[in-house]
Amino acid sequence: MGADGDVRVRGVTDVTRVAVSVPAAEREQAIARLLELAPQGFEESDRGAEIELAAYVDDVGAAAMRLAFPGAESTAVEPGWEDRWRGFHQPAWAGGVWLGPPWETPPAGAPAVVIDPGRAFGTGAHATTRLCIELLAGLDRRGSLLDIGCGSGVLALAAARLGYGPIVAIDDDPVAVEVTRANAAANGVAFDARLVDALHDPLPEAEVAVANVLLAPVEAILARLESELVITSGYLAGERPRVGGWEVRSHAELDGWSADVLAR
Repeated sequence: MGADGDVRVRGVTDVTRVAVSVPAAEREQAIARLLELAPQGFEESDRGAEIELAAYVDDVGAAAMRLAFPGAESTAVEPGWEDRWRGFHQPAWAGGVWLGPPWETPPAGAPAVVIDPGRAFGTGAHATTRLCIELLAGLDRRGSLLDIGCGSGVLALAAARLGYGPIVAIDDDPVAVEVTRANAAANGVAFDARLVDALHDPLPEAEVAVANVLLAPVEAILARLESELVITSGYLAGERPRVGGWEVRSHAELDGWSADVLAR
């Protein structure tokens, strides 16, 4: 989520920036397709009701992206772009936790989560990530936690900094699980990261769960979840999960996105 990916293309001198805008509701599908075409990474920016995804690719990659995304726009990249990509990944704060890339220095004494955007599925800058962390920070209960659809592991890492534990992070993408484990090790945090399909496999038990995914998967997960409290996000402002047996404890919005704390 957020400013995702490493926009370097190693060994390539002639580079094109290819950008595509998709409705926010189609974000996950577009990212999955984009990662097939540009596994080295991409940029993501909010554009109101749409999301802009951009990759830096060679001529062959640019042609493949234009074929996959007919509305894609191509822009020639000036020399020196290899270093300027870092400017896209800026630190952010959420719930009193500093979130940033490894080339930035966290403030002394601040709880920090460092995410290298090289293979990240979310660095902490996206509004839904920050909303979830703010809501985690506001809960009185700091017990066991389940991060559903962990991506880069940023929410699990922030939860650890906030005092939650033990923590289990799950994702149905083996690369996301691998990245989460690597980020946990880089931050000196120990938790369990597993390959689990949250829509079909048994869900690990935890007092608190967090699911920052699209609205439809959130609703499907809520129907299967045993936790007493869950923080949900990944859907637009004005949207709300509609699943029986849950009540809204609190609601928050940021930059056109929503998040909720739900209780049984």
